[in-house]
Amino acid sequence: MGATSSAPGTIDRVTPALLLAHGAGGTVRANFSPLIPMLSRKRKVHAVDFPGSGTTPRATGPLRLDDLADRLVVAADGEERFAVVGFSMGCAVAVNLALRYPERVSALVLTAGFARIDDETRVRMREWRRLLAGDRADLARFLVPAAVGEPTRRRMTAEQLDGFLELVALTVPPGSAEQVDLVERIDLTGELPALDVPTLVIGTKHDRMITPATTRRLADLVPGARWAELDSGHAPAVEAPAAWARLIEDFLDDVG
Repeated sequence: MGATSSAPGTIDRVTPALLLAHGAGGTVRANFSPLIPMLSRKRKVHAVDFPGSGTTPRATGPLRLDDLADRLVVAADGEERFAVVGFSMGCAVAVNLALRYPERVSALVLTAGFARIDDETRVRMREWRRLLAGDRADLARFLVPAAVGEPTRRRMTAEQLDGFLELVALTVPPGSAEQVDLVERIDLTGELPALDVPTLVIGTKHDRMITPATTRRLADLVPGARWAELDSGHAPAVEAPAAWARLIEDFLDDVG
């Protein structure tokens, strides 16, 4: 699914557009839906589901960051300049895009991202891929505790948790295996020091999928990157959408 959103009459002509890059096993809707109306008040927002997510056909071979970045540029619908918000795997797509098209990227916001996953996360990725071949309910019982922060889970009733587990089981994108495989192969540690664009890196405080320490290492490799943290797990669109949107808006307004 491609997505473009704006609020007519409220967008400054010189305000760069905004591109959204979703995470592995996600979609634009799942990772960003609550944010899009908020972010669309000041700028046009463009997004696209990567292969195997939403209605985008599944890839016939391994995914490549270059291809995902180019798909996002096409989704920009002719915009000359844009900021990019990446989430999880989408952070690597955003960085790749900025390195390949530096004249077009005005700013980056990288949330729950990584330069390269650590050994603990690699074990989780391999378990994720193994469970994709089996029962979706088992996969959901693995994914939800890893993604949703403990404070949020404690606030959920048993019925809410059961409903969320069922939703996750029913909405696993068919291309999740290829996307998780890409996560395991990503290594941007050599490229990040050359990044020359205003960047905000946001850690997710209760994240067990991509730990805040892993995201902090990403921030340390980006020259001049700012750091912020959300009181959420690896599901900020569910756990802290307003706070996430506010961090993005404040940063983009500040860097102009």
